[in-house]
Amino acid sequence: MYQIDFSTPVHVYFIGIGGISMSGLAEILLEKHFKVSGSDARQSALTDMLSDRGAHIYLGQRKENITADIDVVVYTSAIHPDNPEFIAMQELSIPSLTRAELLGEIMRNYELPVAISGTHGKTTTTSMVSEILLQADTDPTLSIGGILKSIGGNIRVGHSPYFVTEACEYTNSFLSFFPKISAILNIDADHLDFFKDLQDIRNSFRKFACLLPADGTLVINGEIENVSEITHDLPCHVITYGFSEDFDVYATDITFDAMARGSYRIHLKKDGSETVFPVSLGVTGRHNISNSMAAIAIAYLLLGGEPDAICEALKSFSGTDRRFQYKGKLLETTIIDDYAHHPTEITATLKTAQNYPHKKLWCVFQPHTYTRTKALLPEFAKALSLADHVVLADIYAARETDTLGISSRTLQAEIEKLGTPCEYFPSFDQIENFLLENCEPHDLLITMGAGDVYKIGENLLGK
Repeated sequence: MYQIDFSTPVHVYFIGIGGISMSGLAEILLEKHFKVSGSDARQSALTDMLSDRGAHIYLGQRKENITADIDVVVYTSAIHPDNPEFIAMQELSIPSLTRAELLGEIMRNYELPVAISGTHGKTTTTSMVSEILLQADTDPTLSIGGILKSIGGNIRVGHSPYFVTEACEYTNSFLSFFPKISAILNIDADHLDFFKDLQDIRNSFRKFACLLPADGTLVINGEIENVSEITHDLPCHVITYGFSEDFDVYATDITFDAMARGSYRIHLKKDGSETVFPVSLGVTGRHNISNSMAAIAIAYLLLGGEPDAICEALKSFSGTDRRFQYKGKLLETTIIDDYAHHPTEITATLKTAQNYPHKKLWCVFQPHTYTRTKALLPEFAKALSLADHVVLADIYAARETDTLGISSRTLQAEIEKLGTPCEYFPSFDQIENFLLENCEPHDLLITMGAGDVYKIGENLLGK
């Protein structure tokens, strides 16, 4: 595999440079004095930013863009073998890296690379660790799967040994990484368009854990079912966390304020002693208490303590975009947006919402991919039934085409079987009109899903 060495900058070309993840990696390389070029289908704020920082951007993907002076080409799984730039790369015998492989190579250049994985909570936990390191003035390099307000985006390039990134299991991309510290937050059935079943997913997380060197550390949720299947015979140190004193890191005295933000006492066991201090969160829900325990465990590994920095960072952290994000009020109806698109995430979000001030809880849900909807149909119906009233949009296809005979009407029927009122509308305009006619003062409206469902709330608010 082609190796990236910060001490020897080379010319790197990105096919599809304008995506949020690809542009972030390009930004890191630019900061490290690499020559960066690349193409994208259209001009955007991200391509303009890269151009301003010295990258050469081509609009449109053409064979002529690939020249012999390019040392390595980076591409994503979305690039097809018939892509003219991909073909030209092969004809010129230019080495290549996938996006995940490049991220792994970048990690090699840091003394303390951290990779945070799990079916749910990666972005939030990565953001929590990031905020702690920023509060402790460590000048970290950060790669986050969402927009973090404190850094004004998803990428921050620092000049310290600290590198923190999300580690996504989809297509086994996280198996290209080289972490010193890893976290596994949870393991659930998801991405079933790629994985065969839950056991196949668990096998991948086991392989991810095995990437750690003997002097590395795995921070893992001890409440994962049969967690020993993931952790047995690992050469590295293992730290468990959860809601029981059986774990190395655990929480007691849990309370929630009127806005569903949690407070608790964190316990960290080490060498026969125990460190205990109070923690108050700026984000909502019991699931974020779990996420914060993982973040604190990682922070202690990196910093050797710093409880004041940890507490201040977690209290001030209000979440990333699309994670129980307050959007505004319309005629005294509160509108929240959330990225939840898996039954476990939906359950966590709606249970959090039940502790949030409201009269009636509305959930506008846009299912994400046909395979996920079909595979987890009963689980989706049960989770969504935690709302008082559900409104469904069409399935957001993402990378798929409908070959499974599944639709939002199918999900609507399952929800109604459970006794929860549920509507389906094929257009956002129809959904917005229905909500305007039916939502009342002091109701709580959550737009939910990984697609563009957030636009419904923004349209209602006139944004």
